[in-house]
Amino acid sequence: MSQQTSFNIAVLAGDGIGPEITAPTLGLLQAVQDRIGGYSLVFDELPAGAGHYRDHGAAFPEESKTRAKAADAILLSAMGLPEVRYPDGTEISPQLDLRFDLNLYAGVRPVRLTPGLNLPLADPRSSAIDMVLIRESTEGLFASHGKGTVENDSVATETMVITRHTSERLFNFAFRLASRRKSQGHPGRVTCVDKANVFSAFAFFRRIFDECAASFPDIEADYSYVDAMALNMVRQPWNFDVLVTENMFGDILSDLGAALMGGMGMAPSADIGDNHAVFQPCHGSAPDIAGQGKANPTAMFLSAAMMLDWLGEVHENESCVTGGKLIYTAVDKAFERGTLTPTELGGNDGLEAVTSAVTAALDDVCQTASGNQGLTKTRG
Repeated sequence: MSQQTSFNIAVLAGDGIGPEITAPTLGLLQAVQDRIGGYSLVFDELPAGAGHYRDHGAAFPEESKTRAKAADAILLSAMGLPEVRYPDGTEISPQLDLRFDLNLYAGVRPVRLTPGLNLPLADPRSSAIDMVLIRESTEGLFASHGKGTVENDSVATETMVITRHTSERLFNFAFRLASRRKSQGHPGRVTCVDKANVFSAFAFFRRIFDECAASFPDIEADYSYVDAMALNMVRQPWNFDVLVTENMFGDILSDLGAALMGGMGMAPSADIGDNHAVFQPCHGSAPDIAGQGKANPTAMFLSAAMMLDWLGEVHENESCVTGGKLIYTAVDKAFERGTLTPTELGGNDGLEAVTSAVTAALDDVCQTASGNQGLTKTRG
């Protein structure tokens, strides 16, 4: 794909704290763009979510859906309100609709520690934690989303689906990511997380993994049962590079990974397909703290950084890649002194304090880079 310099970004602020953390994220993206040039982002803010369903009868209006599909990337904040549900009792979740409608088969969940935080693992080796969990996002147990049955109020059934087509794309994505990470100094290893000793579906999953691994001889391939992985993500999480797994297993393990990072407010994510990608924090809409200034925008900031990196890689725009790195560096710098502690980690620093610290750190990072001639503004 040829280089592209102008990008249309569909923005879905959603519910609860969603709008609160979206506004400073767009401001941060604009600040980075103004600093380095070489690309431009056009934000298209679209209505969707549980609040919109409650007030207008549609969780994801057709116009919003059409414009989101036409965008170069989708930046999604948080969706859902506990008291607003569909008639069958399930929560409003347009983000799941996007995964299925756009065939976003690769859920990308980085697990990387931010310096300066008082985190659950006291082991000094925990500073080396830097892995990526790749969660299949359209099949597995989630293939039953909206299709489960309850018979005679006595038996409930959900069906897990594993297909060769989606699994091959998932594994190839994971191995390509490991190759890119290896070029950046990471081990270059993909671990298949399954339950192949019990379920034939996972034995099939592992067999496809082995077939795909053969096409990447420079990347190490190994396996772990999901229960053992849950154990070892707590005991020795610094030993992992890229993990790839089924949808439900990934849903659970990604929250474990977020806990290692200090909480959901520190955990970014992406759902990526062949032609589309959605970037959003792992946390929910947290309506219990909405409007109180307590929301931690860090995961949203880092999700925006992931978006820039993806746009840069897909469209061969190095300025976008640089922009993503600047946001990551600014977040690290804001927290590394140990004086900034979000409320969810037991501190008193909410939305305004975290935003101000990261913005100030971005200024410092950009000034340092300019002084070292490492940041050159170009017009694109």
